[in-house]
Amino acid sequence: MNHKYIVTLTDEEREMLQELIAKGRTQGYRIKHAQILLKLDEIPENREWTYDKIREAYHATPHTICQIAKRFVTDGVEAALGRKEQVNRHKKVDGRVEAHIIAIACSEAPEGRERWTLQLIADELVRLGVVESISDTAVMDTLKKNELKPWQKKEWCIPKPGAEFVARMEDVLDVYQQPYDPLRPVVCLDETNRQLVEKQRIPAKPGSVEREDYEYRRCGVVDLFVAFEPLACKRVVKLTHTRTAVDFAHFLHELVDVHYSHCEKIVLVMDNLNIHSIASLYKAFDPAQARRIIQRLEIHYTPIHASWLNMAEIEIGILSRQCLSQDLSSFETMQRQVNAWAMYRNSVCSTVRWRFSSDDARCKLRKLYPIIF
Repeated sequence: MNHKYIVTLTDEEREMLQELIAKGRTQGYRIKHAQILLKLDEIPENREWTYDKIREAYHATPHTICQIAKRFVTDGVEAALGRKEQVNRHKKVDGRVEAHIIAIACSEAPEGRERWTLQLIADELVRLGVVESISDTAVMDTLKKNELKPWQKKEWCIPKPGAEFVARMEDVLDVYQQPYDPLRPVVCLDETNRQLVEKQRIPAKPGSVEREDYEYRRCGVVDLFVAFEPLACKRVVKLTHTRTAVDFAHFLHELVDVHYSHCEKIVLVMDNLNIHSIASLYKAFDPAQARRIIQRLEIHYTPIHASWLNMAEIEIGILSRQCLSQDLSSFETMQRQVNAWAMYRNSVCSTVRWRFSSDDARCKLRKLYPIIF
């Protein structure tokens, strides 16, 4: 074998390696290295054992074979059987430096920056005199080791705890626990809006994906009022060009006189939007008509910053993902798409199965309840 490092085993070394392989009571890589050493041995029987043949027989790379031969020649048989000791390239990151990295990453970012970057943290360590120099890779490894991701953040609606919050929360949760009554349906109401946009597209064809122009033309905004009755697996969606108190009043009128005309009362759950008031009815209808509609409604408001209590929010989320995520360029197109979506959801009886009760809230959300001394 014409290689830089020539392996020549003594009889004792050859016997020791054969015994190690025969017993098999050691790490797998030591057995593999012993087998490779025996084939690298410069004896007549090994003339046919080239590096390529050894590589194929023992699934070792040429670099590994060469390193085994090198360690045998320079350090002996025991070194060749073992593995090269891994040198820690980031020894400068000891416990003290690690503590400083964590403290900096969890602190406020410097002025002019939204957040700490790896290079900013490394520069700050040098500025503070913690280290003379450090790479951003060493900083990254430290953050990864401690499972820190300071660049991440979550948006959350933070409630204002207190008696007002829990009173409204338990009121809504108790409404959700009521058995189904076709004469007193529980209906959740909410609204959303979507922008109408028009884009140029080239349809997909064999061997080519669909392409769309990054430029678009804005075609206005559509508001959607959504009423969702979970126990009856029913939803009603109305599209409007605006979202005013009058639009809201007309939607309530449609619910009372068209969709739920047979009901004694509609138990309505909605949030605290400024137009969500019975006063809106007086802006759209004469006093007698407004009062008649009000007497058909039993309204329950969710707490402020607690939209998760409104099941209509969940239904709007599904509507957004399944239907409104596509680009729609006209009011009529959106009306047709939304009507098809609602008709399908109603036909397959899709609904939300609410399981969270007042008892659960008193346990899991006890921090929101006032403390009574």
